[in-house]
Amino acid sequence: MAREERRLHVDGLDHAVLPDPPLVAPFPITDGAHRRLSPAQGGMLVLAGLGLGVGITLAPGPTLDGLRWTGLVLFALLATLRLVAALTPRRVTATPPLPDHALPAYTVLAPLYKEASVAAELVASLDRLDYPRDQLQALVVLEADDAETIAAFYALDLPAFVQVLIVPPSGPKTKPKACNHALERARGELLVIYDAEDAPDPGQLREAAARFAAGPAPLACLQAPLRIEIPAISGLLPRQFQQEYAAHFEVLLPALARWRLAFPLGGTSNHFKTGPLRAVGGWDAFNVTEDADVGFRLAAAGYGLDVIDRPTLETAPTTWKAWRPQRARWIKGHLATLLVHLRGPAARRPRVALALFLTLFLSLVSTHLHAPIFAGVVLMILLDLAPDGQAVLDGAGLVLFGYAWMGSAIAAAVGRQRAGGRAKALDLLGLPLIWLLQGWAGCHALWQFVRRPHHWDKTPHAPRAGRRLA
Repeated sequence: MAREERRLHVDGLDHAVLPDPPLVAPFPITDGAHRRLSPAQGGMLVLAGLGLGVGITLAPGPTLDGLRWTGLVLFALLATLRLVAALTPRRVTATPPLPDHALPAYTVLAPLYKEASVAAELVASLDRLDYPRDQLQALVVLEADDAETIAAFYALDLPAFVQVLIVPPSGPKTKPKACNHALERARGELLVIYDAEDAPDPGQLREAAARFAAGPAPLACLQAPLRIEIPAISGLLPRQFQQEYAAHFEVLLPALARWRLAFPLGGTSNHFKTGPLRAVGGWDAFNVTEDADVGFRLAAAGYGLDVIDRPTLETAPTTWKAWRPQRARWIKGHLATLLVHLRGPAARRPRVALALFLTLFLSLVSTHLHAPIFAGVVLMILLDLAPDGQAVLDGAGLVLFGYAWMGSAIAAAVGRQRAGGRAKALDLLGLPLIWLLQGWAGCHALWQFVRRPHHWDKTPHAPRAGRRLA
């Protein structure tokens, strides 16, 4: 049945849209990232700090040696996870597509802030989606103080299925808060998030709809792979970013899904059943990695996660100035997510707790120990070298480090192959350097977690027009 269209005027944006559904507010999130530590977690942190201080004071050598070996073992365990994931065949699914009349209503959310330069490209990407227009609702969500982006959308000839929502000014000014504002107005049975720079495969919505229809009832979220497109002439950071995404979205997440373990969702191209998403409270407005958080909240509530095949193309930060704040925000958000779920129902579900350990805990520990372990090794070599000009290298430590590099390199190579590319030797050899840079970003993340836990560092994006892509 054809839906009746009407005219809607939203802060100067006048275009045809479908009628809004009744507002359905999500259930509130009672314990989230607005509370950094519970009293029990605070007490454990104080006791751990005191124990470490006593150990360093009374037995500095054994204490530091124990910390170093603990870090190396956890680092190697993370590499083992990546290696086993790379050796796990990706599950092949042959879900028949749904005919147009059987496709459910779909809502696309695109929260933007200070993205005027990519507004036209985003609308073009949305317009390429292969989905019946009478079943498609796209909500572009803008902040009230973002006059430049609002003006950019005002100047565009928007398709009828695209609606612009203005988020009233209030704190915190985060992507999840904007998404919750739009969730109240979403009419789709299914819902997906896209970022400003995203170029999703046109058939991605149809694939997700078919997988939801054929999947088990508890299946609540499907993650599409994110693939980084980079300029033909690029530096270390974009290529490492591309390699990292390949290992994560083409190797690790498909393996975790095949093992029926929860995983941290990516920041975009998460396809949800709208009902379960509302049932768990939508997104945590105070969590700067709301994607990782909502995936574990769904799993803790008994819902399932899986992956699909059709990708979304994204761009990578090309400078240290853009890379460091984004990476620090991710680390800060993952720390908040881990602390929230360790004191919640996720910790009482063994498979979800295991997933938290394998993904967030191991990753956070490795990030914060890369630089200290490297600095400690260099210092010990120099101290050993000073008396007689000879140094004895730690053979076991080198073996562990080599094993950790090997596991990560194999996962990156397999991921690049699955994404249709090929890993380059120099990029794989550059892994230890990017680990050190992550350690520096981790220091910034810890400082922000204490001083500015809900601050959202904005990642700038540039339009693709006119760029050659590798």
